[in-house]
Amino acid sequence: MIIFDLICLDANHRFEGWFGSSQDYADQHDRGLLDCPVCGSKNIAKAAMAPNLGRKGNQAPVSREPTEAGNGPHAEPVASKVPVPAEYKELIGKLAKAQAKMLVNSEWVGDRFAARARDIHYGDADDKPIHGTASQEEVADLAEEGIAALPLPLPVLPPESKN
Repeated sequence: MIIFDLICLDANHRFEGWFGSSQDYADQHDRGLLDCPVCGSKNIAKAAMAPNLGRKGNQAPVSREPTEAGNGPHAEPVASKVPVPAEYKELIGKLAKAQAKMLVNSEWVGDRFAARARDIHYGDADDKPIHGTASQEEVADLAEEGIAALPLPLPVLPPESKN
């Protein structure tokens, strides 16, 4: 599991994203699956991150502003990281528990989500809860056919990637 600091380039909102690997981040980004939890923008990038290294006992702490990724050492600072309120952390925790409970009896179908949703809708497969991935175009096509598909509030790792 890897945690990236992400930034909404439209409104400068900063947030964390948890991924199975750097490649998982790249795949989700390329497929347009990442969005800002504050404003919903899809214009997301990795924010510059400093390594979390301890300082020597005889050194004073140094405050560093994060910079735009890829702009080199003289880049303009981006918005400072704002501490997450305890109420927000509690809410996300409750949401994660509710989603996990909801997915207990749901089948992971991966990128076959749209096809499986159609099969279930048209009676070609057993009617049971499924979850997986679908592009925005696939979800729009499902909606045109009258097939309900809702995004999960939090990302879900495929079963084979869980430790």
